[in-house]
Amino acid sequence: MEEKEITAQDVEASLRKKFKKSMFSRFAKAVNEYELIRENDKIAVCMSGGKDSFALAKLFQELKRHNKFPFGLEFLVMDPGYSSENRKKIEKNAELLNIPVSIFETDIFESVHSIEKSPCYLCARMRRGHLYHRAKDLGCNKIALGHHYDDVIETILMGMLYGGQIQTMMPKVRSANFEGMELIRPMYLIREETIKHWRDYNGLEFLQCACRFTENGEKDEENSKRRKMKALIRRLEAEDAGIEQNIFRSVENVSLKTVIEYKDKDGVRHRFTDDY
Repeated sequence: MEEKEITAQDVEASLRKKFKKSMFSRFAKAVNEYELIRENDKIAVCMSGGKDSFALAKLFQELKRHNKFPFGLEFLVMDPGYSSENRKKIEKNAELLNIPVSIFETDIFESVHSIEKSPCYLCARMRRGHLYHRAKDLGCNKIALGHHYDDVIETILMGMLYGGQIQTMMPKVRSANFEGMELIRPMYLIREETIKHWRDYNGLEFLQCACRFTENGEKDEENSKRRKMKALIRRLEAEDAGIEQNIFRSVENVSLKTVIEYKDKDGVRHRFTDDY
């Protein structure tokens, strides 16, 4: 059978119909519940070329269509040193999905390629800094990233098992280095499987991973740990349904009366023996 041509209109229609409850409604819920967007915000939607960031862009366009209150959007793509094939794939998908991207170039891949210790951590920090800087130059006061529900629960477990701490990936964070700037994560309540289903339902193909380290078969310690968390959570959920939701809820239901020690918002440590 002849393949149906993919159109931006069909992709947008899928968010309004088939994926309204599982994607757009959860997107809108996160925006409202965590107060991620305010009137007259100008948001830089940061796109890496993968399924998550393209879904984020289309969800923002759909939210904008509802026109509940005025806010601005910039669709920002940073090229950290992609291969020409990957760069073309991003540009082609942006054109196909009717997303007016603004692309700027950096030499991040080249800068971190010779770093032996934690190159992925350094790369992520450098990417974030460049995105903040570019967004601010464009008059934006917020950057939006495509992290989803599964990223959140994996981060909670990674913090406990590898970092010895209880923490989570927050739905919004004020920048410490760029005054007046904020990072938001509007896909905070959307499951990764749903994003994959949306991609496959529409016959879309995005970048999997454009990192030079993984392209060359080098070890990515951060992603290796995250893959272990994915497998662990998947196994636990298969044995006891509700585990994933409980991991997420665990950081909403912290009782300081049952915590031995914690840091307050100023970083000051408090121990239970202080006022026992």
